[in-house]
Amino acid sequence: MAEQAAAASPGVVQRVLAVLGADSLLSGVRGYVDRTLRWWWIPNWLPSWCPTSPSQLAAAEVQILRCVNSSFSQQHVPVSRGDLLWTLSFSSGSVKHRTPVVLLHGFGGGVGLWAQNLDALSKGRPVFALDLLGFGQSSRPVFSSNAQEAEDQFVESIEQWRAKVGLETMILLGHNLGGYLATSYTMKYPNRVASVVLVEPWGFPEGPDTAEADRPIPVWIKALGAMFSPFNPLAGLRLVGPLGPSLVQTLRPDFKRKFSSMFSDNTVTEYIYHLNVQTPSGETAFKNMSVPYGWAKRPLLPRLDQLAPAIPIAIIYGSRSSIDSNSGIAIQKMRPQSPVDIITIHGAGHYVYADQPDDFNSRVLQVCKKVD
Repeated sequence: MAEQAAAASPGVVQRVLAVLGADSLLSGVRGYVDRTLRWWWIPNWLPSWCPTSPSQLAAAEVQILRCVNSSFSQQHVPVSRGDLLWTLSFSSGSVKHRTPVVLLHGFGGGVGLWAQNLDALSKGRPVFALDLLGFGQSSRPVFSSNAQEAEDQFVESIEQWRAKVGLETMILLGHNLGGYLATSYTMKYPNRVASVVLVEPWGFPEGPDTAEADRPIPVWIKALGAMFSPFNPLAGLRLVGPLGPSLVQTLRPDFKRKFSSMFSDNTVTEYIYHLNVQTPSGETAFKNMSVPYGWAKRPLLPRLDQLAPAIPIAIIYGSRSSIDSNSGIAIQKMRPQSPVDIITIHGAGHYVYADQPDDFNSRVLQVCKKVD
């Protein structure tokens, strides 16, 4: 379905506009899109329009982490090409012998969003939370436009980070995009992973091609999809400039509620805003790794046979999430001789770890105890 929508550009758009008697509009729209995209990438211009900067992102993260009681260190860990991965490290002397948990956030996220989980998870073992390459306070390089190469850039940055930090093995926990990358990493470096925890993971199923045959997408929807396909997922947030912070608060009031036990102000929405209006590096990589309507270009289920059978997998879903557990069930069926647990957190949506943090933390700790 998504592939056909992409293929519709520019033919479908041109035919639709011709029918509407607006042939000349197409060239004008294309020109506007091209100029706008170039405009949004001018680094010296961005701060003057969007009220953000790396220092403001850093300050917002300090605010969201102020409620974390455990002691931790912060550092930029160097990887290849001069890139740096921003890292929080929780590792007291009494738990250093345990297998560490490494937290990989989802699309548009950052280390601060684990604020309600870090204390509980770090009581019994070391915990590391890192901003993925291209997100948060990590470096924001130019990724390859090729989906496989972009995926490899993410995976290799995680491996270089692991080697630099000095971890022999780890429990990889990833949410959303982080779950996709945790799985891809484990396929390539199985000896470094003791267990995988996938939290509402993205990118496992193939696009619903069979559904499209029964329910074709209207041409006008394909036309609009083709028209807006050049834009990054969060381009609109940068486009509105100084209205961005208010837009996040208006469109996503749920984030304030998710962290209401820690903050009564706009600490979380301000952090999310600053995370997502910096240079769209990881965001662009994600766009290049996906097709319209959100499906992965390189879904994981068809290549799950590359995952070592001895590695345990736990898949955590929220009972109120729009993401169903079909992929988890498929993984169980594909790995009948391997440990695969599906865990449902009642009352939680897609952001399971924030919606029901106590239940989430308890379930993750149970998974970790099976390792050591």
